Amino acid sequence: MRIGLIVLVLGYVLSQFYRAFLAVLTPALEADLGATAADLSYASGLWFIVFAVMQIPVGEALDRFGPRITAVVLFSLGGAGGALVFAMAQTPAHIAWAMALIGIGCSPVLMAAYYIFAKMYPAVMFSTLAGATIGFGSLGNLASSAPMAWAVESFGWRETMVALAALTLLVSIALWLVVKDPPKTASTGPRGSVLDILKIKALWLIFPMMFVNYAPAAGLRGLWVGPYGTDVFGADTSMIGTMTLVMGLAMIVGNFAYGPMDRVFGTRKWVVFVGNTLGAAGCFALFALHGLTSVWTATALLALVGLAGASFPLMIAHARPFFPEHLTGRGVTLMNLFGIGGVGIMQIVTGRLMTFWQDTKGDSEAYASLFGFYGIVMCCGLAIYVFSTDRTD
Repeated sequence: MRIGLIVLVLGYVLSQFYRAFLAVLTPALEADLGATAADLSYASGLWFIVFAVMQIPVGEALDRFGPRITAVVLFSLGGAGGALVFAMAQTPAHIAWAMALIGIGCSPVLMAAYYIFAKMYPAVMFSTLAGATIGFGSLGNLASSAPMAWAVESFGWRETMVALAALTLLVSIALWLVVKDPPKTASTGPRGSVLDILKIKALWLIFPMMFVNYAPAAGLRGLWVGPYGTDVFGADTSMIGTMTLVMGLAMIVGNFAYGPMDRVFGTRKWVVFVGNTLGAAGCFALFALHGLTSVWTATALLALVGLAGASFPLMIAHARPFFPEHLTGRGVTLMNLFGIGGVGIMQIVTGRLMTFWQDTKGDSEAYASLFGFYGIVMCCGLAIYVFSTDRTD
């Protein structure tokens, strides 16, 4: 099982890579395909929305068939296939279709690992294991920054995508060979569906925060850092790679830091609340300092947003004790739906807003409005989440 989890983490490394690499490709795709920031915002948002929608069938498949076959089938067909479609893209629409396929492929990987944690490890360890998985998986976030920029400049973006398709297929084969399913619960037990999860009233004060907590960090790191660096600071591909690398490192530190905090402080709710308050403060600082001339100050504030916005696994750990045992798969994937779906919707919304703001304001003020928007959205989530019921194991 340990070897299987290691390979699942490798799959999640690729999932993290695919959700964030468009920022580095911004100059190349604009030059070769005429892709605008709005086009890439739509493609990135589509990845997240398709990924989120897939959580419902993925949750069903995890409970019915287990993590092994669920992860292998989707990751090989969607992940490797989508990367190959991306490599052959001729228009921005082709990029969007490819990102949708990759979103389907990546949708089961993290939840397969979480399903195994929930079924086979002590409940008190869930948030630590979940945070560590995202922390190690975030190496893909790093790979999609400066290393991806180097590969694109050295070999070309199409050749790089073909290599990624081959790597994704190899990881899929490894998943088939080494992942083992947890023992199934008795079939005579209760069946249930995701509707039973939605009937749990305590979760409805957690869902809104889950919807917004990851959106600023993922949206900025996965897309807007690239156009922001180019439009405001005149950054080239190498500098964009450095900015995304710093933010990616901050997100990794945040994932590892959040994991054990529930045991350190004896609370999950307030760790999430304080952390996301800091994230909102980072967004408002970027809004207030929109006349920044130092790219490094901007990068430091973006890193703060990334660090504070890494509460995703702890939020799932907060909700997990409310799930009935036989609906574990559906429960964790429903939380993932809200988290990733929030990013996807925000990517598309911010793409439309930025088109309007850049038409009516200068670049600096347009990006300031973007940061302010993210800060307000986070505050809305916090205003609801403060009334949620704290729950630890």
